[in-house]
Amino acid sequence: MISSNDLRPGVTIELDGDPFVVVDFQHVKPGKGNAFVRSKLKNLRSGGNIERTFNAGEKIPKAHMERAQMQYLYNDGTDYIFMDNNTYDQLPLTADQIGDQIKYLKENMDVYVLSYKGAVLCVDLPPQVELTIVETEPGIKGDTATGGTKPATTDTGAIIKVPFFINEGDVIRVNTTTGEYIERV
Repeated sequence: MISSNDLRPGVTIELDGDPFVVVDFQHVKPGKGNAFVRSKLKNLRSGGNIERTFNAGEKIPKAHMERAQMQYLYNDGTDYIFMDNNTYDQLPLTADQIGDQIKYLKENMDVYVLSYKGAVLCVDLPPQVELTIVETEPGIKGDTATGGTKPATTDTGAIIKVPFFINEGDVIRVNTTTGEYIERV
């Protein structure tokens, strides 16, 4: 059990039998009445977001997540195969279990697989990945003055908005949380 005063982004708690991760929180002390903690939580099982208010000092059960470092090997057509770096056991996961992160997943990439009570919930990618541009419109000379962007397709199939000076074959760094272009490598 943890106190509601200890809620921080990234902390996992259990509500109604489901694991939640704290996305945002705000400790509020009104002029009159008791303090409380307003929080935004993401359900790790369904992916949905909720807002929940806790009284200050209220005890909340902590969700104990198992976090295993694994390496993504390949896609066999239906499943994505991951290998545990310690035991070399292979774990097949479906596209639904991986979620939106699938568009940044590259072969031989090290990731963390999060599970709760033996059930795999999600795959946690590194915060940034390097992807190669395979298709984009060529930039027109003089277009860079506006600072605009154009869509570009990467080697993993993700479509990223990139600056006009990016061409096919360029390697770019992408934020896996927001899906935004960071820089050319």
